Amino acid sequence: MELGRADLISRARAGDGEAFRALTEPHRRELQVHCYRMLGSFQDAEDALQDTLLATWRGLGGFEGRASLRTWLYRIATNRCLDALRSASRRPAKEWDIPGVEPPEPTRLGEIVWLEPYPDALLEGAINLPLGPEARYEQRESVSLAFVTALQVLPPRQIAVLILRDVLGFHADEVADMLDTTVESVKSALKRARAGLQRRRLTAADREAPPAAGSPAEDAIVARFVSAYESADIDGLVVLLTDDVFMSMPPLPLEYEGRDVVARFCADVFGAGRRFDLVPTRANGQPAFGTYLRASTGIRHGTGLFVLTLAGDRICAMTRFENSVLPSFGLPRSLPRLRKPE
Repeated sequence: MELGRADLISRARAGDGEAFRALTEPHRRELQVHCYRMLGSFQDAEDALQDTLLATWRGLGGFEGRASLRTWLYRIATNRCLDALRSASRRPAKEWDIPGVEPPEPTRLGEIVWLEPYPDALLEGAINLPLGPEARYEQRESVSLAFVTALQVLPPRQIAVLILRDVLGFHADEVADMLDTTVESVKSALKRARAGLQRRRLTAADREAPPAAGSPAEDAIVARFVSAYESADIDGLVVLLTDDVFMSMPPLPLEYEGRDVVARFCADVFGAGRRFDLVPTRANGQPAFGTYLRASTGIRHGTGLFVLTLAGDRICAMTRFENSVLPSFGLPRSLPRLRKPE
């Protein structure tokens, strides 16, 4: 253990809070993203991170330095998340409650209704870290909504093993030590997790890659979407969608697959003269927008957050979240009246 680190640990064990922060702060964001991948919820991830830091503070006396501090922190965080997955009653599905709008019959009812988006602003410094030699996923893909959603279908132990091995690249023996199990058990869980994830992601493998984040190609699609959505131009929206575009709305269980039914849903939302303004942000490495309904008073009320998944120059998925997520993105619950030009 390097001298500086050993000194910080010694001081932290003696109750020095500044030394403890100096030890843990460099890992804070990556640990929060790890908890998010496991739990699929931004708020749950923040709670798990706080539990992890508290357990680390209390357990520092037992840290023997056989593994790195980072590995030890991942051990604690992973087990806190496993406890949460096993014991917590996940948020229930909600019913449609937008007055005056009757949505079309859903294509299916979703399995995953507790998903929350993750603000890109908090990804900086958390996903551009050197990975272990066995990592199989590009870091931005591993925070995408499609990937995080697919993880949530797996059993808790499989989620943990797949993230630790294939996303972060820890060796099998390190993962076995983190989970207090055998290398053979880790290998077996990883094999099942990969198979389960593959079944969920077959269609994604056939799609064109999305344009690079912030590229002119991405900007062009986003600008066309904003223009069509804000003007309630259904035809303009339809040409942006892939034939198999998928729309989900956690915590509502309603899911829609296919261009026609998604267009019908949007037409219903725009019915009765409802018009929206979009405020751009980013979530899970993807373009996102706070949606604000224009009221007769001129005030625009936040109704939710849209996250777009792109494939080539088209939109292949739209995920709508409730307005409760807006503060996590630094977005207000409402926008002031538009000032009329002088």
